[in-house]
Amino acid sequence: MDIPYSPTQIEKKWQQYWTKHHIHEPCADFSKPKKYILSMFPYPSGAIHMGHVRNYCISDALARHYRKKGYNVLHPMGFDAFGMPAENAAIKHKTHPKQWTYANIENMKHELASLGLSFSQEREFATCDPQYTRWEQKFFADMWEKGLIYRKKAYLNWCPNDKTVLANEQVIDGKCWRCDTEVVQKEMDQYYIKITDYAPELLNALDTLQDQWPPQVLLMQKNWIGKSKGLKFHFCLDEKSKKLTGDITTLEVFTTRADTIYGVTYCAIAPEHPIIKEMIKNNSLPVQVVSKITKMQNMGTRERSMSEKEGLDLGIYVIHPLSGEKLPVWVGNFVLMDYGSGAVMSVPAHDERDFLFAQKYHLPIKQVIKTHTQVTLPYTQEGEIINSESFNGLEAQKARTQIIKYFEDHHLGEAVTNYKLKDWGISRQRYWGAPIPLIHCKECGIVLEKDSNLPVSLPQDVVIDGEGNPLEKHPTWKYCKCPKCGGDALRETDTMDTFVQSSWYFLKYTSPKDTWDKEPFDPKSLAYWMDVDEYIGGIEHAILHLLYARFFTKVLRDLGYTHSSEPFTNLLTQGMVLKDGAKMSKSKGNVVDPNNIIKKYGADTARLFILFAAPPTRELEWSDNALEGGYRFIKRLWERSKNIVPTQELPKIIHGNLDEKEKMARKKVYEALIKSNDIFNKKQSGYAFNTLIAACMEALNALNEQNNPSVWTEGYFILLHILEPIIPHLCWEISQNYFNLKNMSEISIDSSALESQRITIGVTVNGKKRSEIQITPNADAQEVLQIAKDSVKKWLENSEIIKEILVPNKIVNFVIK
Repeated sequence: MDIPYSPTQIEKKWQQYWTKHHIHEPCADFSKPKKYILSMFPYPSGAIHMGHVRNYCISDALARHYRKKGYNVLHPMGFDAFGMPAENAAIKHKTHPKQWTYANIENMKHELASLGLSFSQEREFATCDPQYTRWEQKFFADMWEKGLIYRKKAYLNWCPNDKTVLANEQVIDGKCWRCDTEVVQKEMDQYYIKITDYAPELLNALDTLQDQWPPQVLLMQKNWIGKSKGLKFHFCLDEKSKKLTGDITTLEVFTTRADTIYGVTYCAIAPEHPIIKEMIKNNSLPVQVVSKITKMQNMGTRERSMSEKEGLDLGIYVIHPLSGEKLPVWVGNFVLMDYGSGAVMSVPAHDERDFLFAQKYHLPIKQVIKTHTQVTLPYTQEGEIINSESFNGLEAQKARTQIIKYFEDHHLGEAVTNYKLKDWGISRQRYWGAPIPLIHCKECGIVLEKDSNLPVSLPQDVVIDGEGNPLEKHPTWKYCKCPKCGGDALRETDTMDTFVQSSWYFLKYTSPKDTWDKEPFDPKSLAYWMDVDEYIGGIEHAILHLLYARFFTKVLRDLGYTHSSEPFTNLLTQGMVLKDGAKMSKSKGNVVDPNNIIKKYGADTARLFILFAAPPTRELEWSDNALEGGYRFIKRLWERSKNIVPTQELPKIIHGNLDEKEKMARKKVYEALIKSNDIFNKKQSGYAFNTLIAACMEALNALNEQNNPSVWTEGYFILLHILEPIIPHLCWEISQNYFNLKNMSEISIDSSALESQRITIGVTVNGKKRSEIQITPNADAQEVLQIAKDSVKKWLENSEIIKEILVPNKIVNFVIK
């Protein structure tokens, strides 16, 4: 094409065209085959980065491919819009979180549009939209009524200066990230969702995702859920200790290693354990011990896990249920109240943590498993039981079974299945979040807000200064009437964890916006679109987001909203974008701004580079040279399109009438088409777009080696079809100019173009390969043998051929002496 390549002009033209004609909107024809392609939605920080570009270019390539295949495609986009960054920005910029959030959304929408991404604009929403909050609060109410949400006290990171709860990530070296004040652990009321009720299903259903989700993600979820079978039992406190612990007379523990029960030499409890509270209440502990325990309590969970294991002797004892021994009870900073009962039986001879603790405080170490090859302790493997009375001589696994049976037969304990997964705390003492729709009434207790009053919206006139919860300090918002008795009451001022919003947004996309006022989801639309066929995002979301999304889907199924049990059929976790070997970040000074790339080279070049530089699941190293190379390829594709003969259908070509270069060009083009089909059908794992782009580059080079206008036209007709999901603007422009866009639908394979006119076979002498020859597939045997002899003439000289072996179209072997 003689007109110079101008990406800015071409791309703006087609982006406007696609929007005006609703090209990328899903249709209401539910008889068509569907594909639901979804990228994890972004937080509206104000600007997109190269990680966004990679994520969305992958999903866009899939969406565009399936549209050309005749599928009804849902490819939506929205914004995960609640959260602390908006409040922090409000403080920094003296603005309102809502204003900051929606301004950022508008900016990011403009940036995303500049990439030519084929997102549905009619399904777009932000999770801070009132209608989204309305249905989220309705789900909360349903779960509350079903008993899936409850309220209890829990210890949280508390900044005494800012008077606010901090996330673990906001506690740095035990201090508040904002004001550097020492953080304390404050016991407060929290709301929890009973995700543990679904632990067995969440774990078992992972089997249905084998070969569809990355193995490492499945393993991470399995480990996070953490199923373990073992023994639950109680140690009884001795009589003297009971006087110090008030009403508490037993200590519950759980162990997966019942075979080591005779090796227990002490018990350890969490600093927050009820026994500690009771002893402090009864003044049963010295002041200096209480002070040290308080210091332990004020350490966050993460800080405890990274700290040296420390403990204090509480001066109380429990009785071993089998041996009758008195065992000391210690408080340990490594024991967490959130895990199990907040108490552990310690077997230092066969547990590394218990061993180090026992060594540090000179506690007894009693070996109960015989070591065969390992002399030093701790020994943590299986083996023969020793020092365990009637269970001596048993192998560990058999001993576990018999010891648990003994406990059950004598009503001392029971076999249980435990999960490491804990209930999901969703309370946040923040403003910019979805309000929890509960009301506190002195007469009626905690009452749900009426459905007709939803959504409970945030007040606009708030002062956000980082000191405490703005909702708690608001002069009027929290004051209301009880929906049950009509008396004066107070609204709940906690807002929901932002993970709640991202746990069901994919379900919301399925319904047209004109249905939102009536119900959370249009049942027919939801049944048609779910499950998500392809979900694309970073592996950093492998545990929490994906687990919560799976959980929410199952809960909404049980509440009657959906029939889906798993939200995402296939999962692709894309690799990070690196520069100079490190993840792009402002602090490292290695950020590449996508907007600058688009301005200089165009969106198609940015898309081509991001899909060509590495397979989607691998890390991608930024390369300015590769970016330039992509631009040169696109420019070459544009300039050589002038050789096309305008047509609205594939040219009719008799392959046998072509010369070798023309045949090779057709072969390369159709090989690229086959590779395209294979890659998008996942026959080539992981959507290796880089190999597809390389095949198209080879095909263009082969086309350039011949001069047949029909072959050239056919080649472009097909290559533009293949490349449209990757560089759509250029492909639509050339295709409109020469093909009236008729190449943007299914294209059949011409098998004759793939038939090689000459094949290469090896020639061996006494089984050793000496040369290769090219022949026609149906060549005469004597002709093949003669060509083969000529090719290995020097190895046959002065020798007698005693046998000639010809395997048609594969090999020739001469046996000589």
